[in-house]
Amino acid sequence: MAAKDITGSVAAHVAIIMDGNGRWAQSRGWPRLVGHRRGAERVRDIVEAAPGLGIRYLTIFAFSTENWKRSTEEVLGLMRIFARYIESEADRLSREGVRLRFIGERARLDKKLQKLMAGIEARTAPNDRLHLTVAINYGGRDEIARAARRLAQDVAAGVLRPDEADEAALAARLDTADIPDPDLVIRTSGEARISNFLLWQSAYSEYEFTPTLWPDFTPDELARIMECFGQRDRRFGGVLTA
Repeated sequence: MAAKDITGSVAAHVAIIMDGNGRWAQSRGWPRLVGHRRGAERVRDIVEAAPGLGIRYLTIFAFSTENWKRSTEEVLGLMRIFARYIESEADRLSREGVRLRFIGERARLDKKLQKLMAGIEARTAPNDRLHLTVAINYGGRDEIARAARRLAQDVAAGVLRPDEADEAALAARLDTADIPDPDLVIRTSGEARISNFLLWQSAYSEYEFTPTLWPDFTPDELARIMECFGQRDRRFGGVLTA
């Protein structure tokens, strides 16, 4: 069934913690990497559906700073999947007006992967139909620490006065400086935690935790979650008035 369009209040920026790939595969007696490959295919479906649901910014959590603790086989397999996704999806993303960019610390990633990432970012930079952000080797605490370090360097260099080192100054140095904060954060697989994802940016985001494993997460389920989001009252610390 195709996802239907949503009218009314929508989440213009949706962020997704794509969890459950490994468990999806293991429950079928398959290697965990099979689940990760199926999860990459699911990304394609969600990216295609997003604009019709009113989503202009989609941020997905692909690999965390903590994921290096996994087996070498799984980590290397994930890196190959990332590279293959970039190579296979470049033409389609460009054709469909999707701008792709990456957040996270890149220095630890394979040089070939870094080159692929930079290449597709440059190629899709003019696109504006959907802004797809992929978090690779990303951690919210690491991002804030890197931004604070840049802020401290600018103060030390005289670029900023100490009293100018405020929230806006720090936010301007985050990986997501030119991306609006997420309206809605979704986590799949039944886990009810945020796992160091967009800690600063999600301060006033709405959250949705679904038991669905990521490879089974469909555009129709995303549409239902978007409908529920439209019924929520977002007060941002204030009080609703009659």
